Amino acid sequence: MKIYTRGGDQGKTVIHGGQRVDKDDIRIEANGTLDELNALLGLIRALIGEEHEWQEMLAYLQRAMMTVMSHVATPSVLSAQNPNVLPEDLDVYCERQIDLLSGKMQHPSTHFILPGGNVVSAQCHVARTVARRAERRLWSLNRIDRVDPAILRFVNRLSDLLFVMARAEMDREGAEEERWQAFLYKKKKKMGSSDN
Repeated sequence: MKIYTRGGDQGKTVIHGGQRVDKDDIRIEANGTLDELNALLGLIRALIGEEHEWQEMLAYLQRAMMTVMSHVATPSVLSAQNPNVLPEDLDVYCERQIDLLSGKMQHPSTHFILPGGNVVSAQCHVARTVARRAERRLWSLNRIDRVDPAILRFVNRLSDLLFVMARAEMDREGAEEERWQAFLYKKKKKMGSSDN
């Protein structure tokens, strides 16, 4: 089978169910951003090497993302026809990974961090920003056609997980993160507690 079909040369593409939509349709934009995010997860896997403890987690997230994308590509009226079963509690899975990684870190998060650090940490930050963009696109789609709330929660938690992964990678190396400034709400809490 040829990789090219020439079917999209007029700016249209087909979504699940056979409907043709514009290539910049919000459903296509949301799914394209999820695809970009999945590619970045693959890049992180390539950077960390096969023996890294994150490999299994990232492989699971990539497979889950493919299922998520199939659901985003499906209009809600046809969702029952989608043969791909959305994994349950993807958001909870991300939360567990966040807790595991956070529990191993030596330094708590008290400051806004400048994205960067080593190559893996920087790439986690790039993936985090794409996850946030994917979340914004999904909410735009949700205003037009319902997106499964489990997908919205998952992408939100995935961006949090990627932030923690960026920090954990620096912590694992014993490297200092570049700080911008302390969290204002934590400063206020300290000030309030000293008044009591």
